[in-house]
Amino acid sequence: MKIFCGRANPTTGSMEWLEEGEDYDYHQEIARSRYADMLHDKDRVFKPMANAAVKIVEKNGFSDKIKVINKHSTEVTVGPDGDMQCRANILVTELFDTELIGEGALPTYEHAHRNLVQEGCEAVPHRATVYVQLVESRRMWSWKKLFPVHVEAEDGEKILVPPSEMENCPGVPSVCDIQLNQMPSSDFSTLSDVVTMFSVDFSKPVQSASTYYRVQLEPVKSGKAQIVLSWWDIDMDPLGMINCTMAPYWVKPTSALQWRDHWMQCVYFLPREEPVVQGEKLYLTACRDEYSVWYSLQKAREGENEADGEEHKADACVESPVCRCRAHLLWNRPRFGELNDQSRTRQYISSLRKVLKTDSVCLCISDGSLLPVLAHYLGAKQVFTLENSGVSCSVMEKFLKANHLEDKIKIIEARPELLKPSHLEDKKISVLVGEPFFTTSLLPWHNLYFWYARTAVSTHLASNVTVLPQSASLHMMIVEFQDLWRIRSPCGTCEGFDVQTMDDMIKDSLNFRESKEAEPHPLWEYPCKSLSDPQEVLTFDFTKTVPQHCLGTEGSVKLLRKGKSHGAVLWMQYHLAADISVSTGLMQMSNEKGNCEWNPHCKQAVYFFSSVIESEILSDPAAVTYTINFDTKTGEIAMDFKLL
Repeated sequence: MKIFCGRANPTTGSMEWLEEGEDYDYHQEIARSRYADMLHDKDRVFKPMANAAVKIVEKNGFSDKIKVINKHSTEVTVGPDGDMQCRANILVTELFDTELIGEGALPTYEHAHRNLVQEGCEAVPHRATVYVQLVESRRMWSWKKLFPVHVEAEDGEKILVPPSEMENCPGVPSVCDIQLNQMPSSDFSTLSDVVTMFSVDFSKPVQSASTYYRVQLEPVKSGKAQIVLSWWDIDMDPLGMINCTMAPYWVKPTSALQWRDHWMQCVYFLPREEPVVQGEKLYLTACRDEYSVWYSLQKAREGENEADGEEHKADACVESPVCRCRAHLLWNRPRFGELNDQSRTRQYISSLRKVLKTDSVCLCISDGSLLPVLAHYLGAKQVFTLENSGVSCSVMEKFLKANHLEDKIKIIEARPELLKPSHLEDKKISVLVGEPFFTTSLLPWHNLYFWYARTAVSTHLASNVTVLPQSASLHMMIVEFQDLWRIRSPCGTCEGFDVQTMDDMIKDSLNFRESKEAEPHPLWEYPCKSLSDPQEVLTFDFTKTVPQHCLGTEGSVKLLRKGKSHGAVLWMQYHLAADISVSTGLMQMSNEKGNCEWNPHCKQAVYFFSSVIESEILSDPAAVTYTINFDTKTGEIAMDFKLL
C-alpha cells in the first residue's frame, strides 16, 4: 500500500505530494528517535517498539514471566478476561520528560492508582523532587525579550524599540529545555541558593488537577531576577539510596556528570524582570496544570513569614503564559537571541551602508526581519517588506507603529510569485535584501528559499539590482562528538539483557532511503572536535536566478587528527557584501585540539555516518570522500560519505 504525504517544501516554498511506502513513518520515527539514548520510552504506544519488546523478552527467556501489552496504560483492562488478571502491587514506569510532567505523567499515574494498582503499592521510581534556582542572565533573557537596537545614521543615533505589548508579553508556555551543562558560568549570575520546589510520591494516589507551590527565597546577591533554572531528581527506592539526578555542574561539582539527551534542564522566564536585594525575602511560586509549569515572583511583605502565605493566594497562581504580542509565535527563542546579537546586527548595518544610496528603492524578503527598519534609518529612499504570513505582518505593523515608521515602510502580505507592480507602486527594486531568515526552515540550506523568492520577483528588479546577501556557500567539516554520538550508538547488552533486536531495528531504519539525511542539532549544546579543516563545498549566486540544472560536487577531505569520525557537520555562510560574511555554523576553532565554537542562534546539520554503529572496531580513516548534490527543482540536498 502506498501513502501520499503532502508537505510544504521549506527551500522552494512549493507544496509537494510524496509517495511513500506504508512503513515510511516508522522508519523515520525509529531512525530519528532517542531510543538508543533512553532505551525504552514507555509513555508512548508505538508498534515497532512493542514488537521489539516481545522479541527481546523471548530472546532473554522471559516469555513465561513477562507479558507485553501494546496499549496505552489508560486503555488496559483488569479482570479475569482483561489484559491483567488482577491489580498490580508494584508500579514501574518511565513517564518523564525534562520538565518532569510534560509527557502526561500526572494523569497517567492518577489513572493507574485508580484502576491498575492496589492500595499501598510500591512505585519504582518512588518519588521525584523538583529543584529551582533564581538567576540573572542577559544571554538567556535575550531568548524572550527584544532589546533596543542602536543605529548610527547620517542624522544622528536612531534607537529601534520593541512595542510595549512585546515588552510586557509573558511569552509562550512551552518550557525551554537545554543542555545547561554547556552554559558557561560567565553567562549567568546565581541570585539564590538551590531550593526544593515540590515533590511527588508516586507510591500514593497522584493528583493531576492544577495547583501551585510556594517557597520563600532569600537572595544571596542583589541583581535582576529574570530566569528560574529548574531540574529534578528521582529516588528509585523509598529510602532514597538509589538516586538519579539532573543537577547541573555547579550544583554537584564533585560528582561525574551523566550525559543525557532525553532529560536535560529547564529554563523558565519570569513574566517580567524583577530587581532583588540581597537578604530581602521573596516568594517564588510554581503553578502547574497537567502538563506544564510556570513561575512568578512576589516580594514578601514586611514582617511576613511563610505561615502568613494565605493572603498571597489570590496573586500567587497567575495564568499560564500566553503570547499576546504574536512575536513569540513568529520567532522562536534562538531567533530572539539572533536578533539581540549586536555584533551580527553591526555586520548587517555595515553591509547596508556599502550598498544603499539616497535614491535606493529597497525590498526585504525575510520573515519578520528588522532589516527594513535598518535600511530606512541608513538612508534608503523607499522601503518595502514582503511578509509571507499574517503573523509576521502583524508583528511588523506593531514595530513600525512603536517607532513611528508606519508611513515610511510599506508591508506587503503576499507570496513572492504573487507580487504585482501595484504592490511596489510601479517602482523597480534597486536593492533586494534578506538575512535570510524564514520560520519554516529546519536545516541550514532551507533558508535558500530567499534564492527562489529572488527568482520569483526578478521581473520587479532593476537591471542593475544589488542583492544582499550576494551569495551563500555550504560548508562541511568531519567531527568527533563528545556525547551526541550516543543517540546512534548500539546498546548491545543493558543490565544483563540482550537488546540487540532493538539495535538491529534502529540500524535498519538508519539505512532506509529517507533516513540517510542530515538532521538539525544546536551544536553549542553538543561539544565536538574537528577532525578535518572546514571546507566550502557548494556556492549559490543570488545575483542570478536559480538555474535549471542541479549543482553538485564531489571530493575528499583529509583528516588531520586522530579520533572517531562520527559524522559531518554542514552549515551555511552568507556573503553580505565585500569582505563581510555571516556564518550559521562554525565561528572559530579555539585550539590545536580542534575544539569548535558554533553559532548559538542556529541549528547546524549533522550527517551521522552509518559506520558510527561499528565505530569501536574501525581503524582511524585517513580521509573521507563526499558527494553532495543540490537539486534546484526540489531544493533538496543529497549527500553521501565514505570513510577511506
